[in-house]
Amino acid sequence: MPLSEQEQRLLDEMERHLMSHDADVVSAPEAGRTLSYRNIVYGTILVLAGLGGLIVGLSTQLIVVGVIGFVLMLGGVILAVTPSRTLRAPSAARPRSSGSAPSASFMDRMNDRWDRRQEGR
Repeated sequence: MPLSEQEQRLLDEMERHLMSHDADVVSAPEAGRTLSYRNIVYGTILVLAGLGGLIVGLSTQLIVVGVIGFVLMLGGVILAVTPSRTLRAPSAARPRSSGSAPSASFMDRMNDRWDRRQEGR
């Protein structure tokens, strides 16, 4: 079912508005998520400790120590490659609307943001 002429105009207007005001959001879909050097260092330390535990477990034939070493290695790799979310401090210059409390649903907050943009704040 094709869009009516009014719906098509509205869609085009929304797209132009989005591209002109939110270009940084459109161009960077994973903004705010980067690899952390701290996580890489801690992950490497865990991998080395796990490797040592695995070798000790194999040489002494203690399966429990080997399994713990393997789990440490796995946890270290996961920690090292997991991107961390960078937290941004809330801006004091940006006014908070009364409807965007932390307990509000995601869609309510998005609707509030859309309304503020349309009002030009």
